[in-house]
Amino acid sequence: MHSGTRVADHLVRAVSALGAGHIFGVDGANIEDLYDAAFDHRDLVTAVVAKHEFGAATMADGYARSTSGLGVVCATSGGGAVNLVAGLAESFASRVPVLALVGQPPTFLEGKGAFQDSSGRAGAFDAVALYTPISHYCARVEAPADLPAHLARAVTAAHRGGPAVLLLPKDIQQADLVAPDFVPPSRAYSCEIESLWRVRDVVRGARAVGKIVIIAGDQVARDDARGELARFAAALDAAIGVAPDAKDVYHHADPGFCGVSGSMGNPELPAALRGAALCLLIGTRMPVTARAGMEDALTAVPLASIGALPPFLPAGHAHSNDLAKTLAELVGDVDSGSADSEARIIPLRPRPHGDHLVTPLPVPPSDGPGLRYREVVETINDALPAGADVFADAGNTGAAVVHHLRLPRNGRFTVALGMGGMGYAFGAGIGSAFARRRRPDGSIRRTFVIAGDGAFFMHGMEIHTAVEHRLPITFIVFNNNAHAMCITREQLYYGDRYSFNRFRPAHPGAGMAAMFPDLCTHAPQNRAELATALRHCADRPGPSFVSIDCDPDEIPPFTPFLTPPRR
Repeated sequence: MHSGTRVADHLVRAVSALGAGHIFGVDGANIEDLYDAAFDHRDLVTAVVAKHEFGAATMADGYARSTSGLGVVCATSGGGAVNLVAGLAESFASRVPVLALVGQPPTFLEGKGAFQDSSGRAGAFDAVALYTPISHYCARVEAPADLPAHLARAVTAAHRGGPAVLLLPKDIQQADLVAPDFVPPSRAYSCEIESLWRVRDVVRGARAVGKIVIIAGDQVARDDARGELARFAAALDAAIGVAPDAKDVYHHADPGFCGVSGSMGNPELPAALRGAALCLLIGTRMPVTARAGMEDALTAVPLASIGALPPFLPAGHAHSNDLAKTLAELVGDVDSGSADSEARIIPLRPRPHGDHLVTPLPVPPSDGPGLRYREVVETINDALPAGADVFADAGNTGAAVVHHLRLPRNGRFTVALGMGGMGYAFGAGIGSAFARRRRPDGSIRRTFVIAGDGAFFMHGMEIHTAVEHRLPITFIVFNNNAHAMCITREQLYYGDRYSFNRFRPAHPGAGMAAMFPDLCTHAPQNRAELATALRHCADRPGPSFVSIDCDPDEIPPFTPFLTPPRR
């Protein structure tokens, strides 16, 4: 027994003080004391055991994205610690605040042949060197008294957008710590006022002579600034598009919506940019996925930007780490500075009202087996309940979802475009469901994970975690027995001379039904059966699984594949 004053106990109480109700990880000898402390403080924090550390890291990532807070992941030393890397790299690239607590062998065995030693001593690999490039803070805790300062610095760094890592030797976790309760450091509002006023003046000037087009990114969601964005767009009478990973920041039925930008985008947005007086980027750096196919239109219009980091395109930029506050400040300023120029505003296009549907990209016809991407996603659209959350995975499936999905109001949408790691959606959807499965009124909110069979084979066994905890998640797998995006690339860029990416036929639906007899499982063969299956899943209290056969040769709505370069 112990006194409850260990470093591990202090850490669990600190996680609760940070507003994180869950720790995601995989147990092991050098992190088991943290799980022991979580059991003792189970009224404060729930410890979850994932099936793989990548899944645990993506659970923390999804938890953070859906709560606009902090996600916490833990892992043991050795292979467990290394398995975190891909998940933390996604959080780093996408600026998601995650705190990673990584167990290490006892300090007195470092450099002395300890099992899973990563101290960097006596030829062991160095965990600090491993994590530093994919974190904003990484430190090995060398003494119990050092923990509070390291923890405060780690949390501050994570809130800048990205992971922070604390390496915790086993004897340090077990040691007593006499310290005050952890008080979370305040998240200071940071905004470059002079730059912001310059952007405001550019906006005012553009509004006086033409139409403004806004492209909004996922920082709007992270800062919980959706309402402020809507009011700002209305004040400017702006046309508005969203980056591919930001479909939830502006509703498709609201006035001025022009669809998704970039490689999975809609033609209305580049059309709106042609002839616009200004393109204002809000919370997006416009990476390649957000600008592909729009380069000429973006080059022809003046660009300005507001967000945590400057865009990859040349633009007048104003830094803000809290778009909710910044946009709220701007609404009144923009309105007050433009009243005398209303008569000179030149409408770029009529503002659509009602359930406006943007134009889908034309794709080549497909006559292969199974259902087409668009009809599957349209059927999912019809079945999504109000406020549902959707997590999409990489590949052709992800492109189809980004392009065709119509998200219900008050739902979250996430797709991992930072690293694009296959299988991300399974863990991330589970992490989000832990945080959001109950609405404020106590009703159940359902999460939908949509992925291809390639992603399922990589990390789909995290479904076991959803089954263990009876989470309200529907997993939808597009089964084309292939890495279909790689097949498309083989066909377009390498002459269709071979394929390394076609699989022998598999039956994920039957497999999941056999593995988990209590799991609600469906393998519909046509669109009517799919609609029935989705309705049945929505009425079930726990997880469900739907496998849909698709054509591996279907070209998705992905601009680079529709206008391929010639070899």
